[in-house]
Amino acid sequence: MNEADPQITGVTAGAGLADRLDRTNELLQRMLVEVAKTPSTHAIFVDAGYVYAAAGLLVTGTEDRRSFDLDAEGLIEAFIDKARTIFADSRLLRVYWYDGARRRIHTTEQQAIAELPDVKVRLGNLNANNQQKGVDSLIRTDLESLARHRAISDAALVGGDEDLVSAVEAAQGYGARVHLWGIEAGEGRNQAEPLLWEVDSQRTFDLDFCRPYVTRRPVTMYEDDTPAPSREDVRFVGAQIAAAWLAARGRESLADLLPGHPYLPGSVDQDLLVEAERLLQYSLRGHAHLRRALRDGFWQHLQAQY
Repeated sequence: MNEADPQITGVTAGAGLADRLDRTNELLQRMLVEVAKTPSTHAIFVDAGYVYAAAGLLVTGTEDRRSFDLDAEGLIEAFIDKARTIFADSRLLRVYWYDGARRRIHTTEQQAIAELPDVKVRLGNLNANNQQKGVDSLIRTDLESLARHRAISDAALVGGDEDLVSAVEAAQGYGARVHLWGIEAGEGRNQAEPLLWEVDSQRTFDLDFCRPYVTRRPVTMYEDDTPAPSREDVRFVGAQIAAAWLAARGRESLADLLPGHPYLPGSVDQDLLVEAERLLQYSLRGHAHLRRALRDGFWQHLQAQY
């Protein structure tokens, strides 16, 4: 049996390796060409609760939605235009608009927003205290899913809650870049520092940007320039209204109400606010600390009677 010439064998093996390397390089080049042809994609994720509170406070001095109108369509278009400038070589996937609604049923305003082109409305729940629940988890789910499936390369996140940190980390873990957009705060910050630390870039929209989209509603019942009542005065009025409420409805209604403490059903909370403003001759809209004092007085009287 003839032994193979080691030198010839080595040359043959080297040639085979060179062929495989050439083939690999050719495939890599093809892949890079295809990647270069694929446009980048971005999406905009808007926490509507943050936008209403921050823009309302900046332009009108109040966070209370009932005190101003927000041109959501105009603001969304402004966000899209800004993204088009920042992500010049990228296409828009869509705008995600996250808001709260009772039993997750769209309001008339939310329905109008949902009908806008390239806009997806996602609803969390709204509790009896008008607080959003579940919105942050919706944002995380969408951000993570889109990044995982390589549906987006960049995400513009309009929000400020620290709970969004996990959403940012999840998207970044799949290679997406997350850009935090915020609204100027009159004093201090309206975005959590841990969130600012995690994102890839930051941008703040000032008063001039927001002013065209926020319009204060006219005050029809009470003037805001009258002196504000004290917390004790408001708490006392809350107790007064509770006494009248109990006298009109009886202890059976009280037994139904107590398990929900410290929250009031939306209809009861609204009636409490309207009656308190009538008695005080002062609008409590936009005064969260006074509304809390009102509810405290209401609850303290009811609990004392149980």
